[in-house]
Amino acid sequence: MIDIQNLTKIYRMGEVEVPALRGVGLQIEQGEFVAIMGPSGSGKSTLMHILGLLDIPSSGSYRLFGQEVSKLGEEELAALRAQTIGFIFQQFNLLPRTTALENVALPLLYSPHQEDPERARRLLEEVGLENRLLHKPNELSGGQQQRVAIARSLINHPPLLLADEPTGNLDSASEAEILKILTALNARGITVVIVTHEPEIAALTHRVIRMRDGVVQSDERTRKEKPPSFPFHQERPEKKKKGFWASLNPRETAQHFKQAFRALLANKVRSGLSLLGILIGVASLIAMLALGEGAKVSIEQRLASLGTNLLTLRPGSRRMMGVALEQGAVTRFTPEDAREIEAAFPTVKRTAASVAGRAQAVFGGQNWNTQVQGTTANYAEMRAAQPVVGRFFTEEEDKQRARVAVLGQTVVRELFGSAGPLGEYIKINKVNFQVIGILPEKGATTFRDEDDKILIPLLTAMYRLLGKDYVDSIDIEVSDPEAISATEQALKDFMMKRKRVPASQEDSFQIRNMAEIQSALSETSRTMSVLLASIAAISLLVGGIGIMNIMLVSVTERTHEIGLRKAV
Repeated sequence: MIDIQNLTKIYRMGEVEVPALRGVGLQIEQGEFVAIMGPSGSGKSTLMHILGLLDIPSSGSYRLFGQEVSKLGEEELAALRAQTIGFIFQQFNLLPRTTALENVALPLLYSPHQEDPERARRLLEEVGLENRLLHKPNELSGGQQQRVAIARSLINHPPLLLADEPTGNLDSASEAEILKILTALNARGITVVIVTHEPEIAALTHRVIRMRDGVVQSDERTRKEKPPSFPFHQERPEKKKKGFWASLNPRETAQHFKQAFRALLANKVRSGLSLLGILIGVASLIAMLALGEGAKVSIEQRLASLGTNLLTLRPGSRRMMGVALEQGAVTRFTPEDAREIEAAFPTVKRTAASVAGRAQAVFGGQNWNTQVQGTTANYAEMRAAQPVVGRFFTEEEDKQRARVAVLGQTVVRELFGSAGPLGEYIKINKVNFQVIGILPEKGATTFRDEDDKILIPLLTAMYRLLGKDYVDSIDIEVSDPEAISATEQALKDFMMKRKRVPASQEDSFQIRNMAEIQSALSETSRTMSVLLASIAAISLLVGGIGIMNIMLVSVTERTHEIGLRKAV
């Protein structure tokens, strides 16, 4: 059954070599009851670990059931160990948070074949623990815990049982019970190998092997009769299929999930803190990204309200001795300038001149001070200001200086509340105007409410309401975005020539490129989105590091359990 030839084991501690076994050779037949004795440091525990496939020799030969096992890999050793060897430890090595029944059934989790789930219950009944099935280790005496360990070692029908000081932590009564169980197991044909210091225990075995300084000092048979022969067919361990899906087993997967949930429930506070950490990290990431995306959408909506491919021409103000003169003191624009610009440049799609001023709007008993802007019919298309209710005024109404008005959302709310304003007449600076439309909602900025205004025809504003002979600005829409820069420079030259402005007074008017403003705002939005995403990623990283820390602590605390699961 066991054949060892010239076995050595050397432990290396830095540059120092410590030999634990020095050329050990022995054979153990199937059905024997063997005791291995020796003082501390004699190598008996090292030999036991190698016999149990928990360690590998430095050199030599170890044949188990005729198979050379000294060169097998870790997975092959684990599979062979699970099929052929049962372990009984001095410290019992039971999982503290599981019941006796679950401890006995533990090796079944790693068994390659489906086992009878009732076998664990029967084994506990055989060792006299039928009334302790659901008790945890801390609810059992030392002798009862060792009997649970014996039942666990037998769950996979092993032909070989290895016991390392199985009675070392027991009282005399419990010791007698354990030895009685081991003797009965040997009588059933199981090979039993015990490591012990006690001669009384060795006297109960059939053979005593004494070791000292890593060598076999003596090998004495206390009983001359040959042990009974029990046939045993040792199957070679199955190699695991390569690949995740190929090796996936539904039964094993279910067991793994069950064990995982049990581990989580066993440490509720730790599991809750881990979950809270990842939830905070993920929530921060989602919130920051949502905030960035919301800001981006808001800016895009504002930019859309400004119009696209626009140049805005405004009168400038000349500076003298560091003091700015009145705006328009040098250059003023007229509606005729807007028409000339549209006719002079093939890249200009349309223009819209505007004037603006503050006015008091009154309807019934309500009044509201707001901005009144006079403009042309092109304004609606250029500034994305098509009314959501009603219509915009026409060029004909502008020429006729019609008293019609399109109201912003804030003005509608302040003057009419929830009532419909369409078709009603309001007074603007005591002049009657008919409401023909309601502007789409633009929103408010830090400096200004874009919905707090009234649009009326340009000529009506200039000559009937505000009393202005000149326009405040001219919006110019360029047909091709690629031509904006060239058009801007050409427009500057055109206006300087048209207004006879000398080169020294370039600040007589200003040209604002809305495309550049939009680009800058979009870039700012993207930068803020990246910044917020970075902050969120850092939050997620911190949460992940916290989880890794907790996992590391958990693994460190469960090193003993991991080793036990590998051993069984």
